[in-house]
Amino acid sequence: MSRPVIGITGYRDRARWNIWDTDATMIQQSYVRGVTANGGRAVVLPPDDLDADVLHRLDGLLLTGGADIGPGHYGQQRHPESDAPRADRDRGELLLLRAGLAMDLPVLGICRGLQLLAIAYGGTLHQHLPDVVGHTGHCPREGEFAHHDVVFTENSRAASLYGPRARTNSHHHQAVADPGLLTVTGRTDDGVAEAAEDPAKRFVLGVQWHPEVSEDDHLFAAFVAACEKTAADRNAGAGCEFQGAQ
Repeated sequence: MSRPVIGITGYRDRARWNIWDTDATMIQQSYVRGVTANGGRAVVLPPDDLDADVLHRLDGLLLTGGADIGPGHYGQQRHPESDAPRADRDRGELLLLRAGLAMDLPVLGICRGLQLLAIAYGGTLHQHLPDVVGHTGHCPREGEFAHHDVVFTENSRAASLYGPRARTNSHHHQAVADPGLLTVTGRTDDGVAEAAEDPAKRFVLGVQWHPEVSEDDHLFAAFVAACEKTAADRNAGAGCEFQGAQ
């Protein structure tokens, strides 16, 4: 059986290698490792807001971490501590995400990806978490990961992977405020939403931590398995259509 093909959202940035110093589409190799090490075929998706047709060739969508989402997407003005918007990435990823949800494509959101899910489901974000929780424990400084426990809701998909509580890494200054129609299924002891899902979908789960950094294969394995099932169902349906046409 062919590996499920999983789209990983990339971003545009300046990069240097060999003789080059140029704009590039990139993503950390750790995301690719998480997909391929668990049986998937990774395809990097550059920012593109023209259409979402590529989803018809994919078996799953992985929304990666990165810059803050433009607050206009959830009806707010930009906070002084928020990143400058990456408008091309915001538009392209929200287009893919909304179309993927409509198709019931498996979706895994990581850090920024969880926040995109909340926005797509009608929610909002805390733009600067220290204003809410009163400390910088979720992101002590740029490039430094904190660690904390997350408590999961019983019988949730997150709890099925991690049990009632797990130790996770942390590097974010924004977080989900209102999850919209998503169900929050994991929180830190100070109340920050760390996992959210849609139990009505095949696989829609977002986490605020970085499993790609910790090489947490529980999450990637479950996601790739859902993508594999999607591919099998799609191929079975195509076979039935072919046989019916004979």
